[in-house]
Amino acid sequence: MRLVFFGSSNFSIPILEALVQSHEVLAVITQPDRPKGRGLKVQPTPVKEWAMKRGLKVFDPEKLDVEFAEVLSALMPEAIVVASYGKIVPKTILEVPPFGCLNVHPSLLPKLRGAAPIQWAILKGKRETGVTVFLMDEGLDSGPILLQRKTAIGDEETAQELERRLSGMGASLTIEALELIQRGEIKPVPQRDEEACYAPKLSREVGLIDWSSPSKKLKDMVRGLEPWPCAYTFYRGKTLKIWKATCKEGKGSPGEVISLKEGIEVACGEGSLLIKELQLEGKRRMKAEEFLRGYKLSIGEKLGR
Repeated sequence: MRLVFFGSSNFSIPILEALVQSHEVLAVITQPDRPKGRGLKVQPTPVKEWAMKRGLKVFDPEKLDVEFAEVLSALMPEAIVVASYGKIVPKTILEVPPFGCLNVHPSLLPKLRGAAPIQWAILKGKRETGVTVFLMDEGLDSGPILLQRKTAIGDEETAQELERRLSGMGASLTIEALELIQRGEIKPVPQRDEEACYAPKLSREVGLIDWSSPSKKLKDMVRGLEPWPCAYTFYRGKTLKIWKATCKEGKGSPGEVISLKEGIEVACGEGSLLIKELQLEGKRRMKAEEFLRGYKLSIGEKLGR
């Protein structure tokens, strides 16, 4: 099938790779280069980098306007596949391909519509998630479903690890959906809008730890917000990112350091959180044991503001 692919993030790449291997990818559409990192150096998206290395035709428009829709029309794609593109695709583009625009979304729609479904699945303590391939309409992840596949979320699985798994699932599910479309053997099923919930874009503020919360919720924050914005607290006025942690049954005042035996154990509203890996503002990521050798943290000291 003649395809155009829209995608920007690492999640998109395995899906694009599967399409390149089994279909004719006419062009790759991605977000424009943006300043990133500490030095705010202008960098391409992971998708642009991957596609350019393989000699694919790449467009990175600032706007998906009528003129760009005409550029796509001239390519004569039979379908468009969208996976973690990062912008709303307007009606003028949705109407270009005869077989429509397929979106690969990493949740069990209509649950967790929106920008950050992988992270919010973990933040909300879900035990199960999945991938949905659906036909796009003008709404937010609201179009009729073509295929859906479930998977369990591991107790220790981070958002980054889950993203890699769901991306692989999304690749195989997209190929399957395209084959069924070509054969005319698939019927889109409308979503049940009354069951919808949302996964809004993450902000840095989402990562701020409230030590009065149960330790299970805080562990889910640590897992769900890796690598960005990362769960964080404050230590002597400096930001302290928490990269790895487990739940314990310790007691104390929320935010209080109650043990330094196996790492840094901090009391929560319910139970305690054992910090195993962390990163102080301006320093590198390190194990708790290494941190404790350099900083004289005391039992009874409080983390937070």
